[in-house]
Amino acid sequence: MHPALQDRPRARRILVLGGGDGLAVREILKYPQVQHIRLIDLDPAMTRLFRSNQLLRELNHNSLHSPKLEIHNADAYAWLRQDTARYDVVFVDFPDPGNYSIGKLYTTAFYQTLRQRLRPGGLVVVQATSPYVARRAYWCVVHTLVASGFATVPYHAYVPSFGEWGYVLAQASPGTWRPDGGALPAGLRYLTPAVISQLRSFPPDMAEVPTEVNQLNNQALVRYFEEEWGPYGQ
Repeated sequence: MHPALQDRPRARRILVLGGGDGLAVREILKYPQVQHIRLIDLDPAMTRLFRSNQLLRELNHNSLHSPKLEIHNADAYAWLRQDTARYDVVFVDFPDPGNYSIGKLYTTAFYQTLRQRLRPGGLVVVQATSPYVARRAYWCVVHTLVASGFATVPYHAYVPSFGEWGYVLAQASPGTWRPDGGALPAGLRYLTPAVISQLRSFPPDMAEVPTEVNQLNNQALVRYFEEEWGPYGQ
């Protein structure tokens, strides 16, 4: 999230797919140049809970009540096909692809539609499971984005509650990722420019491996995910 917004310091319109807890929105709101955030989350109970429960509102800094935010409770796959707006940055924060219903949100069909929703120079950030535990699943997401017409920058970070976790920054045309593109907001407890500059380095046990591309008619990603996460009880 922060690498994308640092790289696009003039981003104004943001789309968040998933993220009904408001935590992603909390971080986006740390960038004053952002003017509008549209959040699409399937479960109205999720957004209602995180808008109303006092403890959870403290956790997300009351982000779901921001006047900059517009919430839609809808299926992201169907909603994106009907949307006509364009965005500077899109954050894709779906659950891991543990079944076919979720796996469709990681396919070429979905990513090609998403690509059409970007403004020129726009970026997409996809959470893409653990490149350490599910190495093939992670790189399958990367390869699927490439097959969908994106130029990609894979990166990962250690998340205390999850372990090594992978993300993919993607843009509709080749370009450069500028780790010093803009200033980070004040008050971040972990992320610094020095940390960001190291995110693209993958050790041998997480390095790229060949995979199939995830499509609606093969759902290869779901198979990789089940095989790799299965021993861990996912």
